[in-house]
Amino acid sequence: MPRITVPRDVYFGRGSMDALKTLEGKKAFIVIGGGSVKKSGLLGKAEGYLKEAGFETYLFEGVENDPSVETVRKGAAAMEAFGADWIIPIGGGSPIDAAKSMWVLYEHPDADIFDINPFNMPPLRGKARFLAIPTTSGTGSEVTNASVICDYSTGIKFGVAGFDIIPDIAILDPDATDTMPQKLTAHTGLDALTHATESFVAKFASPFTDAQSFYAAKMVFDCLPAAYGGDPGAREAMHYAQCLAGMAFSSSMLGISHAMAHKTGGMFDGGHIPHGLANAIYLPYVIQYNAKDPGAKAKYAALAKYVGAQGQTDDELVAGFVEKVRALAASLGIPKSLKEYGIPEAEWEAKVADIAANAMTDSLVISNPRDIDASGMEKVLRYIYEGKDIDF
Repeated sequence: MPRITVPRDVYFGRGSMDALKTLEGKKAFIVIGGGSVKKSGLLGKAEGYLKEAGFETYLFEGVENDPSVETVRKGAAAMEAFGADWIIPIGGGSPIDAAKSMWVLYEHPDADIFDINPFNMPPLRGKARFLAIPTTSGTGSEVTNASVICDYSTGIKFGVAGFDIIPDIAILDPDATDTMPQKLTAHTGLDALTHATESFVAKFASPFTDAQSFYAAKMVFDCLPAAYGGDPGAREAMHYAQCLAGMAFSSSMLGISHAMAHKTGGMFDGGHIPHGLANAIYLPYVIQYNAKDPGAKAKYAALAKYVGAQGQTDDELVAGFVEKVRALAASLGIPKSLKEYGIPEAEWEAKVADIAANAMTDSLVISNPRDIDASGMEKVLRYIYEGKDIDF
């Protein structure tokens, strides 16, 4: 049955973190990644507001860029020992995603974290509620029904998903994004564009999600270049755009750009490919592949018109949209192909078939507008590696 679920409350605007002073509870379990949240003063501000509201706080830090299963289990155990009644991640998508999966295991210690999906997500909020404060503008995790974590024994990311995992409260305070580095601004911003584009054409899209996807995509094209340059107003607009895109894909789901990104991030010896960067590289090729489906072509054409891409016919508009995406990515220093990114050809040849097979196991394949099989997935990946336009 179609469903739209979003947080109960979204506080937004500069200074909106003071909403923490209105929380009711006793014990707040704060989750962060590295030291940037401390250095920026954001952590101290949050702790101060929570103490003002009467909370005892516990800090869990050190969440990896790709949160591990081990970190999730360690965090759930710490929540249990502390007796948290609020879980409050502060940071990018990684600490928010990690905290979501910790929440599941905190409430259900015997759950199989590898097998939680929208069809068997156990009920939450028996022990704690959840408030997310994003410090990057891309993942949308503060409003979504998904948590992506990594099994480092295989190098593969997987999703823990279900509508109950959507946070109760999201605080979108643009002050929290002012110290984002340029590269992170680019990667997360293009991840948001991928969310908006894939959710718009996804099989489970609806008029509700279309409205969010449509406007979010336009905001990214309009605001990301200036946000990359450090403009405060553009940074604020990007923070809201990525949240709208997150709301959209939480209900509509995504497509094969994300399915491939999930399975390539940790596969190469030279280090992981940042998630937003992978999507930025893959998105133009995925548009070309999906546009062979008539329904997807029509929706891409409508989106292309709205964002100002060149073209008259649907085919011309889709081509114009692809070029607009590529031009934006190039202006932010994104390579056009995986070969240009630096993946060695020998390693690529040794792993591409496994990456394609792994991508086919991702749940987002089912919502992609054009069907695909393992051989088709491998073919798409090979075109992406070489930087060749997809023509099949």
